[in-house]
Amino acid sequence: MIKHDTIEKSLPLMVVMIVIALSWGGLVEVVPLFWHQPTTTPVEGLKPLNALQLEGRDIYIREGCHVCHTQMVRPFRAETERYGPFSVSGESVYEHPFLWGSKRTGPDLARVGGRYSDEWHRAHLYNPRDVVPESIMPSYPWLFENTVDGRLTPKKMKALSIVGVPYTEADIEGAKAAVDGKREIEALVAYLQHLGTVVTKR
Repeated sequence: MIKHDTIEKSLPLMVVMIVIALSWGGLVEVVPLFWHQPTTTPVEGLKPLNALQLEGRDIYIREGCHVCHTQMVRPFRAETERYGPFSVSGESVYEHPFLWGSKRTGPDLARVGGRYSDEWHRAHLYNPRDVVPESIMPSYPWLFENTVDGRLTPKKMKALSIVGVPYTEADIEGAKAAVDGKREIEALVAYLQHLGTVVTKR
């Protein structure tokens, strides 16, 4: 039998044992979730993002919003009283990649949809201190100047449909026309206004 000090003194052996332990842990913890119905079934009323919201999500990722804002309300009283109903896995079945996050420099955004007006979001993104004086969030004035490039939107939707997002052929064919000429701020606000609305309306 191998003693623990033998493993600790041999780097290659230690690496092999770590890989085995992590692989076993992944098999036991993660793989069963692939067949666990609540984690793979969409919540009632969930629809995939439309073309403009999808582009807004990509802008959200590009600008690093997910680094400071989570999109997961944890099942604690302090969180549900502040943000609304706690998050469930069925809300995220069409999300690739997930944007749950773990670091909250800013507030959680999982239930931000419909909480503020479009104009509030525009003002906040142009200069956050105009609406929240103590905010440390950076300004994003270029979102008001840049237009969305819709050339890749149909390809994005087609790729997402391969991994199970139920986009129709009509959705994919009309995607470019739906975003052409729109400002990036319009796309980002459309995405933010969508967040959490399925659960909060239930």
